[in-house]
Amino acid sequence: MKEAIAVAKTSTYEVPVGAVVVYKGEVIAKGYNQRETLKDPTAHAEIMAIQEASKKLGGWRLIDCTLYVTLEPCAMCAGAIINARIPRLVIGAMDNRFGCCGSVDNLVDSSKFNHRVEVTYGVLEDECSLLLKNFFKDLRDGKI
Repeated sequence: MKEAIAVAKTSTYEVPVGAVVVYKGEVIAKGYNQRETLKDPTAHAEIMAIQEASKKLGGWRLIDCTLYVTLEPCAMCAGAIINARIPRLVIGAMDNRFGCCGSVDNLVDSSKFNHRVEVTYGVLEDECSLLLKNFFKDLRDGKI
């Protein structure tokens, strides 16, 4: 999770969310929000990391991978996690507005899909939450 936090901090004008994909104990992919930079609503940290991991491993199934993300994934990202067959997800802070891995909904543990994800919640939660709180405070104060 510390690596995901570090990745989130590299984003200057974006909501600081970071994601890393770990395969057999090694970080193989990183992603951070780039929606504003790329003008792309799908450029979430998780999507960016999943795309990089798929290229690195040469396939779309990320079966032996763990995704670490600083903020609970939204519906789009939860769907990508399910479709990539990622077996394990580690979440820092929960998202009570858009989270779909336990807050607003729980797509990654739905019996409606053929793949379920093991989720660990609250890893370095305070640090992940503070990162977001500070960003939005700076945005309100005109510092960003």
